[in-house]
Amino acid sequence: MSDKALSSRLYPTRIDIPAEARVQIVTLLNQTLAATLDLKTQAKQAHWNVKGTDFYQLHELFDTLAGELEEYIDSIAERITALGGYAVGTARAAASNSILPEYPFDILDGKDHVTALADRYASYAKHIRQAIDDTDDLGDADTADLYTEVSRNIDKRLWFLEAHLQVSEINESKGTTATSSKRPATVS
Repeated sequence: MSDKALSSRLYPTRIDIPAEARVQIVTLLNQTLAATLDLKTQAKQAHWNVKGTDFYQLHELFDTLAGELEEYIDSIAERITALGGYAVGTARAAASNSILPEYPFDILDGKDHVTALADRYASYAKHIRQAIDDTDDLGDADTADLYTEVSRNIDKRLWFLEAHLQVSEINESKGTTATSSKRPATVS
């Protein structure tokens, strides 16, 4: 049975959310599961391959990101099964169902990894925010709450990633080549 067909199949449960809504919620959760698995492996790809002057701090950050995503994977998969669905969480399923673009394999520089992960975290965050609305509209406040919890943490981690890029982006927009500044930028 294909993973798409499996997403629309439910096993019997006494949960009081209508089956039609649960099928839609389980399908969305399985798409999120695929993207979360994919994002976790992309964070590990960065963790294993990062080089440069910020190696240690980025190596640690990327490992932390992957660890947090692992927790979301388990929560999402368990929510799928609580709704009477089948969690489709293999690497092959993640690769074929993820909303995220492939991670570049040819980068080593820390800034390039941070940029690649920030781009993917932003796409993932957008997906999660839409899922909050979709599951709420389907009458599943518990799944919307799970998505809200994930969203808060993903936005925080996106902020962490973007903070590594912001000083150099500010300097580039001012036409300077320095990558750090002792004084914070002022807003005009």
